[in-house]
Amino acid sequence: MKAVKLRPFIPSGEDYNLAQRFFEALGFEKLYSDSGLSIFRMGEQEFFLQNFHNKEFQENFMVELVVEDLDGWWTHLQTIALEEKYPIKVKEPTIYPWGKREINLIDPAGVCWHISENK
Repeated sequence: MKAVKLRPFIPSGEDYNLAQRFFEALGFEKLYSDSGLSIFRMGEQEFFLQNFHNKEFQENFMVELVVEDLDGWWTHLQTIALEEKYPIKVKEPTIYPWGKREINLIDPAGVCWHISENK
């Protein structure tokens, strides 16, 4: 028997096409797209984007993205001005009392992303 590595699933919300454009704007590469399912990758991190809308589920769903350079990611987010183009919320880097730094982003579907450094 072979182990299968499952990719995280991300719900698209009401507008699947908007969600795809949003993730491409973030810098994810779209590897595949067909019939309401897309696969996106950035470096070693991949996820399925599925054409799925359930507001309660999405608002209680959380994703963690680990990046090499959090300050560089923050600069990238400011440069591409996502808040002006998409219905999202981005909170600048936060340093928690236990030392973890992260950016919190709520995507167009209402899913909360925690973007942290690989340390």
